[in-house]
Order: sequence, then C-alpha cells, then structure tokens
Amino acid sequence: MNAPANDEEDHGEVFLDETDALHVITIDDQDLPEADEELDIRDADGEQRSDGESMDEADDSMHIFTGHTGELYTVACSPTDGTLVATGSGDDKGFLWRIGEGDWAFQLQGHENSVCSLAFSTDGQLLASGSLDGIVQIWDINSCNLKCTLDGPGGGIEWVRWHPRGHLVLAGSEDSTVWMWNADKSSFLNMFSGHGSSVTCGDFTPDGKTICTGSDDATLRIWNPRSGENIHVVRGHPYHTDGLTCLTITSDSTLALTGSKDSSVHIVNITTGKVG
Repeated sequence: MNAPANDEEDHGEVFLDETDALHVITIDDQDLPEADEELDIRDADGEQRSDGESMDEADDSMHIFTGHTGELYTVACSPTDGTLVATGSGDDKGFLWRIGEGDWAFQLQGHENSVCSLAFSTDGQLLASGSLDGIVQIWDINSCNLKCTLDGPGGGIEWVRWHPRGHLVLAGSEDSTVWMWNADKSSFLNMFSGHGSSVTCGDFTPDGKTICTGSDDATLRIWNPRSGENIHVVRGHPYHTDGLTCLTITSDSTLALTGSKDSSVHIVNITTGKVG
C-alpha cells in the first residue's frame, strides 16, 4: 500500500516571480536614509543612540584620579594605609593621593624623566620613586617631604624594592648594575655588577638574606647582599633562552620563579642555583 503524499516534502529550491507578489509598495528614493544618516536606534531604557554607538558600561569605580597627563607606568599601594596610593607616569611626575579624597594629592617633584617604579617600605613610612633619569628619590610619608636623593646608576631605573625588615632600598638599572642604599642615612652600601644587559627585575628574599636579579641577558643572578658576592649565575639549557621580564620569590625564600621573553616560566632553587 502506497504511503500518502507528504505536502511538506522537500521539493528543492523554490523560486518566486512577479506573479507571486501579493502587494507592491513603491518607495521614493528620497525616503531612504543617506549612508551617513543616523538611524533611530534605542537602547534597553528607550534612550536614543546612533547606529554603531556602543552602549556605555556602568562606571562602578570608587574613585578616579586625573592628575597625570601621560601614560601610567606604575602604581603602589601603602601596606599600612588602605587609602594611600602612589602613581608614576610618562609625564615625568609621581603623585601621592588618597582613595575617596578627590581634593588631596601630593606631587613627587624632582624627576626629569618618566617615573617608572614606585615602592613603599614594609612599615609604610617611606616611598621610593625610581625614574628613567637614573635617580631614586626617597619620600617621608608622614611629612610628605623629600627625605633624600640616591644616585649612582648610569642608566634609567628599572625597578625599586625594599628590604623586608629595614630601610635598605634596592634598584636595578638599564646600565646592567644593581644598587643598594641605606635610606635612613642616605648612604651607598653596595653595587652588584655582572649582568650583561639591563637588569629588568629583582628583589630581596623574604628572609632578607639573599638578593635575586634577572636581566635582559637571559640570566638570573643570586647575590649575598652584605659582601656583594655573586653566589650563583643561572643561564643556558634548560633555562631561559631570552631576556627575563619578571620574577617572584616564594615566602620561604627557597625558590625563585622567573618569566621570560621566550614565553616560558622556570623555577630555580635559590640555595643550589639549580633549575627545577
């Protein structure tokens, strides 16, 4: 017995001609919008917006600081005051300001090039500002006064860090050296030399007993901060093949994690200098 014909059976492509039109509407060319004419498009609230205009996202920020006129390069938050912020920019300026206090700001004056690195001391009493002018300035937070200016490096300052339990400040430079000063006495303590290119990252270990520095020369160097001795040089296979860009140290001061332009991350045993 043959199955009944299915009216919804697929007959392939269907073409329409003029005889299939139910009604013809004539449109005057003048009724058509110009290519650059805005269309009446409304958002979810019924507000009119132009074609191609994206809907503005809600601004949920608590505070906006607008003191800078150039690119922002560095931000640091006080470890002891949750509202105190320091920022540095390509406009050669640094600022101290407070979240929620839009009418208060203190300018860190004196740098002659981009302020690219900022760091508060662990006790929050001092702020170090490093610039591409090769100078590190130390600011007293309580008085908002310049405490001292530390110089010596022959190139721009890449980064600044504080000793975890004192007012010793460490800075890496574009001239391949690392410098350490006593900020309380405004005195030079040591210079660590050995890298073959800009020292792009570095820090004290959390126990304060060792310094680790990374360079664009694709090496990690481990130093004795008292003697200036270079304890280990980590380089070559299986380590990074291109310049280091960042490092961090585990809280127990045993391992350094380093990142590189070669898109890899390595773990180094600080005591032995072995790559994990």
